[in-house]
Amino acid sequence: MASVAFEDIAENFAFLDDWEDRYRYVIDLGRAMAPLDSALKVAATKVDGCASQVWLVPRFDGTGRRAGFTFQGDSDAMIVRGLIAVLVALYDGLETGEVLQVDAARELARLGLDQHLSAQRSNGLRAMITRLRGLAEINMNEPST
Repeated sequence: MASVAFEDIAENFAFLDDWEDRYRYVIDLGRAMAPLDSALKVAATKVDGCASQVWLVPRFDGTGRRAGFTFQGDSDAMIVRGLIAVLVALYDGLETGEVLQVDAARELARLGLDQHLSAQRSNGLRAMITRLRGLAEINMNEPST
């Protein structure tokens, strides 16, 4: 149940022959993202459990299960910024209830990320996913608007 943007990334990964090319592609995805406004890089948006500094800022179009979900993010590490771009592609534009239905581990495994990231990066990626799912769950449980 990944978004179209994530499916595009998965297709591009299939064309890349080795992990170094895929790694560069992920970094390029991060470079293409708009930077997060420094005013949003605060304790409330910082993700704990990441070796690098990571900030995630959700945006909901309404509340409840059908609310639209988008987010911005940033990191001080280029590969992590790229991983944020992959997560944006995975979740962006889904409804809040759909965010909770995405099996992120399975989707990311399609890219081979589960086999090629260091333990610290993998833990940080899981922390980002947990944070996004938690934010979506809070919003989903709000009365619909």
